[in-house]
Amino acid sequence: MKDHIVISKATIDRLPLYFRTLRLGQEEGIEIISSEELGQRLGVTPEQIRKDLASFGQFGKKGVGYYVRELIRNIGEILGLHYNWNIAVVGIGHLGSALANYQNFSSLGFNLVAMFDSDPEVIGKSINGVEVVDIEKLGEIVKERNVHIGVIAVPAVFAQTVADKLVTAGVSGIWNFAPIKINVPENIRVVNEDLSVGLSSLSYHLSRKMLKNNDQS
Repeated sequence: MKDHIVISKATIDRLPLYFRTLRLGQEEGIEIISSEELGQRLGVTPEQIRKDLASFGQFGKKGVGYYVRELIRNIGEILGLHYNWNIAVVGIGHLGSALANYQNFSSLGFNLVAMFDSDPEVIGKSINGVEVVDIEKLGEIVKERNVHIGVIAVPAVFAQTVADKLVTAGVSGIWNFAPIKINVPENIRVVNEDLSVGLSSLSYHLSRKMLKNNDQS
């Protein structure tokens, strides 16, 4: 990887898309893929794909394309998926349960090792072989099971408290599904997933389309 080059956020955000699409192609039996075919599958120009990948090194052969298995391994290493990160989900409601049941975590190199909740009716239940534990034990279990990433799936009012607990316990990153900005030290990486933002954005585009159709009628 070319460490001296500053990689844009847009490029980094596209890498998981390339990784997922290549894995699907591998399942279809594709061994070699061109930037043109990969671009068609993703709606990204071949030039952009080649530029993105060139930021990290030389992949593929001119006039041949990319060897799918090799590129999957290379992108997986760039994304750090080979480290087998341990994750913990906090908040086992509908969303938390769905995340805990997500089968692709393990295939991507993420290990669900802990789940926490405060509801007595949920504590003690098992999902994917992992028992839901009282959130009061979060600190000791996060350290004991070497949790790297905490997933926050609690209501917004509890999100900051949970984030504080995770940071104190020693996680390195937080995947936040609560619809609120959480405050953490600079050394903790946070990725926010506000589902309402995505739906609202979709609503905006649909409403613009409806207004345009009404104007034309």
